Amino acid sequence: MSRHSRLQRQVLSLYRELLRAGRGKPGAEARVRAEFRQHACLPRSDVLRIEYLYRRGRRQLQLLRSGHAKAMGAFVRTRGPNEESHGAGVPETPPDEGDGPRKPLDSMGAPKTPPDGR
Repeated sequence: MSRHSRLQRQVLSLYRELLRAGRGKPGAEARVRAEFRQHACLPRSDVLRIEYLYRRGRRQLQLLRSGHAKAMGAFVRTRGPNEESHGAGVPETPPDEGDGPRKPLDSMGAPKTPPDGR
């Protein structure tokens, strides 16, 4: 088995720290696992997105450890009776405001990195 890179070790360490900090807080462990599973398929070459998610996770860890957090949840937009589902788990993109081209966003609100890295 190959050795993990420094960034991989940092991410694994963050995962363990988040699970430990989330013990006893309703929904925290499940949310941490779900977030990491959601992004497990990111290619190793997408270092910018991985580093962005790592920094975001560090901030969440600080919030969990601060003592102010009693539970951990997610904001979920419920569909009204007149709205149709556009696919399971795929967030809708807001209508274009007409102020120029937009880059697509992933489920975290971060810009999607095209395969060529631009």
